[in-house]
Amino acid sequence: MNQTKDNTKSREEDNQPMRLANATLGQHRHVCAFFHGAEEEYRVLLPFVKEGLARGEKAFHIVDPKLRDEHLERLSSAGVDVPSVEKNGQFELHHWHEVYLRDGHFDKDRMLACMQGVLEQSQRDGFPLARVMGHAEWASGDWPGIDDFLEYECRLNDIIPQYKDAVICLYNLTKCGGNLIIDVMRTHPMILIGGIVQENPFFVPPDEFLRELRERRAPRTKVKA
Repeated sequence: MNQTKDNTKSREEDNQPMRLANATLGQHRHVCAFFHGAEEEYRVLLPFVKEGLARGEKAFHIVDPKLRDEHLERLSSAGVDVPSVEKNGQFELHHWHEVYLRDGHFDKDRMLACMQGVLEQSQRDGFPLARVMGHAEWASGDWPGIDDFLEYECRLNDIIPQYKDAVICLYNLTKCGGNLIIDVMRTHPMILIGGIVQENPFFVPPDEFLRELRERRAPRTKVKA
């Protein structure tokens, strides 16, 4: 009897609307979020983070290692009891080199497995949903393996729809090149820009985008006569 009640409660929690900025996230929960600075970012995202924590959901954040302390301070100033949610496993904070750039390089397959593992582990730990937020300005750098980053973002669209969790990919527009922004925009079904969330009119289906990436790379691999 108690198990039935628990299962019913879990289903009800799963069906609660998930608010991000001006919108309720529906079927598509892979979002590229663009900001012009920290003030805009936290103004938009703190309510999203706090809503999830208040509902007992998992929060998994990836930030610039230089901004780790600032991130914790922002959460604390917004009323989040950081030590408590860290202690009970509800909140995890990592920096780029612990997740995206382990061993000093980017490995798309390892990263896809990591993201799927985060979502799977959240379920195993009993959290109704997970809200993953990852800063990706590092992708403008010249890291080993960086050529595979766009394929990673694209292939996330094969993983995320298997879950009801949200994965928000964060980009500071002042720290990213225009070409990266344009391509990243095309790999996400939802977009947040100017504080507004909407279905992304520039989204390209994964198979089509991956085919385009292969065509781009083809000239590089041709042997010159």
